[in-house]
Amino acid sequence: MNILYNTISRIENHLVEVSQKLKEIPEKDLSFKRAPGKWSKKEILGHLCDSAVNNLSRFIRAQFETEPFVLNKYQQDDWVRVNHYQDMNIEDIVKFWISVNKRINYVVSKMPEEKLGIEIDHNGATYADPKGNKTLLWLFEDYLAHMEYHLKQILN
Repeated sequence: MNILYNTISRIENHLVEVSQKLKEIPEKDLSFKRAPGKWSKKEILGHLCDSAVNNLSRFIRAQFETEPFVLNKYQQDDWVRVNHYQDMNIEDIVKFWISVNKRINYVVSKMPEEKLGIEIDHNGATYADPKGNKTLLWLFEDYLAHMEYHLKQILN
């Protein structure tokens, strides 16, 4: 359970830290695209919102759907495009990102401990961690790793 609470704590810290640091980045830098087809920093944060929405659904559904839980992909480029993050105010994107992540932390913190061990099936392959399973706890840790990867892109 220490891993779970450490992951929750790290997400909470990012929510505070990132919202403060984004206030220091000029709008032109947040909207800048390095190349055609690349996301701006606003769109990367929007992608993290989309990831949060999709993962919140996973963390909920995995608790009552058939095991192993089937982890379906979503069309991330389409989600970013259709959500029009590039046209949004950065404060609105940040509020959405914070809200969904607080909900994820709450749902995961209330999850019965045995549910954290639910196996994950992705495209017909049940992934193996060092103990032989990819579990719902692994998915939560992976969610944080994905978040941190993109936050580095935004803040650097």
